[in-house]
Amino acid sequence: MQESLDEMAPDLFKVRAVGDDGAGYRAPVVTEIVGITYRQLDYWARTDLVKPSARAATGSGSQRLYDFKDILVLKVVKRLLDAGISLQNVRVAVDHLRAHGTAELAATTLFSDGHTIYECTRDDEVLDLLRGGQGVFGIAVGPTMTDLAGQISQFPPEAAVTADQGADELAARRARRAS
Repeated sequence: MQESLDEMAPDLFKVRAVGDDGAGYRAPVVTEIVGITYRQLDYWARTDLVKPSARAATGSGSQRLYDFKDILVLKVVKRLLDAGISLQNVRVAVDHLRAHGTAELAATTLFSDGHTIYECTRDDEVLDLLRGGQGVFGIAVGPTMTDLAGQISQFPPEAAVTADQGADELAARRARRAS
């Protein structure tokens, strides 16, 4: 299965490295890519459904930065919610997705019967699930990653600044004015 992913998006794992180098994307870009409102994104961050990995908000004037994996998980969350899955079940799925690396996620397909979410990583698991009549719809994470890699390449990432480097943008502006 890994070979087919490499054929679909040869630069996928290079693009995903955006989050690995301390860079990320601000909320306006994330909401556009994922197709959600800022209120949804803010609520999901405040309730720890999907927290930004590149940089968390640290006070007035600071902005969250989301890395590639965060945005991928947000896209999956939106698809699950659009399919009618309860937020409680989506939270369980997100916790499970967070435990996997991006390469593992590429080989994952999520299925649901509308109530329960099943993770399949092999073709035989998908077939067993469908034979049992449990899967009603599925979300293939690999193609979602490929789509996201194409979308995200249109937006320049922003460097994340750690708290000890002055992540509070308002404080940094005040310091520049004072000098």
